[in-house]
Amino acid sequence: MKPLLRLLHLEDDPVDADLIATTLIEGGIPCQSQVVDTRQAFVSALKECRMDLILADYSIPGFDGMTALTLARQHCPDVPFLFVSATIGEELAIDAMHHGATDYVLKQRLGRLVPSVQRALRELDDRAERKRAEEALRQSEKQFRQSQKMEAVGRLAGGIAHDFNNLLTVIMGYSQVLLTELGPQHPLRGKIEETLKAGDRAATLIRQLLTFSSKQALDPKALSLNTVVTSLESLLRRLIGEDIHFISRLDPTNARLRADQSQLEQVLANLVVNARDAMPKGGTLTIETAQVELTRSPVYHLAPLPPGQYVRLTVSDTGCGMDRKTQAHIFEPFFTTKEEGKGTGLGLSTVFGIVTQCGGAIDVNSRVGHGTRFDLYFPSVETDILTTAVPEALARSQRGTETILLVEDETSVRTLVRDELRKLGYRVVEAKNGVDACLLATQQAGSFQLLLTDVVMPGMGGRELAQHLSAIKPDLRTLFISGYMDDIGIMAGQEEGMSSFLQKPFTPEVLACAVRNLLDSSAVSATSDASSPSASPEIPR
Repeated sequence: MKPLLRLLHLEDDPVDADLIATTLIEGGIPCQSQVVDTRQAFVSALKECRMDLILADYSIPGFDGMTALTLARQHCPDVPFLFVSATIGEELAIDAMHHGATDYVLKQRLGRLVPSVQRALRELDDRAERKRAEEALRQSEKQFRQSQKMEAVGRLAGGIAHDFNNLLTVIMGYSQVLLTELGPQHPLRGKIEETLKAGDRAATLIRQLLTFSSKQALDPKALSLNTVVTSLESLLRRLIGEDIHFISRLDPTNARLRADQSQLEQVLANLVVNARDAMPKGGTLTIETAQVELTRSPVYHLAPLPPGQYVRLTVSDTGCGMDRKTQAHIFEPFFTTKEEGKGTGLGLSTVFGIVTQCGGAIDVNSRVGHGTRFDLYFPSVETDILTTAVPEALARSQRGTETILLVEDETSVRTLVRDELRKLGYRVVEAKNGVDACLLATQQAGSFQLLLTDVVMPGMGGRELAQHLSAIKPDLRTLFISGYMDDIGIMAGQEEGMSSFLQKPFTPEVLACAVRNLLDSSAVSATSDASSPSASPEIPR
């Protein structure tokens, strides 16, 4: 069934008005006519602009057709306008079309009315479709420009991260060295511990920067949501300003979820910034955590959540709120209600991506003038899987006597790594780049058990160096280190147990653990091969 055509008809003769409406209906164009016969009524109807088509007689007592056309084009420029008149001549009709009329039909020839209206409506649909296509193209170009900006920011962030991570490796490394050498009672120990904590916080800021630029390697762990909130609380208070009252209600059961901490921090920061912007005159921001039993799936999800135990993060504000039309688009990339230059439209789409990547979902409740509430649900995990693994790994002896080829173009990092490994008993041969390392390895091919190399170096990078040396010594283990987050992908295609990756910044303790683990995996592999029934027996000499 066709929808009713909303028709505004300027006509002072009721008989002609009925005849024209009947002609349209019999021609297959059902319509709902609003007939007016004065200028005031016509202008009032135009201001409401609730019509799909305007028909007008040319001669109305006290009101002429050309004036009606001018008014229609001012108030409703996209609505088709047809003259249906017995008095309009050909010259006047052509002049009217030059001024914006869609067509003219003589009352003596109403047989032309239906085809003329149908053509006008088709042209209207075509114009609307062109506008939609043009708007889609404009949005696409805008998104492309935005993505180019994001890519540029990502490249900049990656370069900054590399340089900062090298510096942080030295700062955190020597801080750890001093803590070990000074002993627990030394008066300077507290200051060095603060330096180490500052290094940790700086490393966290780098991860947040790379998360924003989509260059952060994910590191999901079992986390306490309470800990994430409390660690960010001072930063969040600075974000919202003094005119917004901050309330925090934390889950007494201290429920855990599995996620990447830097991404959770980004989710929280994005929601808090949105809440702040919704309260330009001040208000109350509330953050709550809780463990809940879900019996229905939240509204916004990639896959419906099954019933069960979930960890809930709630961020609510007393701001301006959102209408239904706005709520329907809030998680769309590049959608924003902020004025040009004030927002990218990526904040909530990033929140949705992170939450759903963690296996979660979102509910949103908002009313205009009454604020907004975001409820984020994450699958609950029982325990923190890291609590036993890390101390056990660090408790093992990290000493060794193997020979390590160390290749690092940053002198301060190379010196730190060399000195710390030698303290543990290793024999360390160092090179400042891949080419020098190749020369050393060619001369001493059989003496190295481990290659410890930076990934990005001038001349020859770490991957190329490792491939070259593996041809000389196939059983050589390789520990890649890098300040670039993207370089973790270097492990793709590597034989299991033959290589590992360590992200800068790291402390000497973490480095020692990574070196020992890789060398021990070599020993385990060799033992396994020797005990295999298919292994060739050793020939006595």
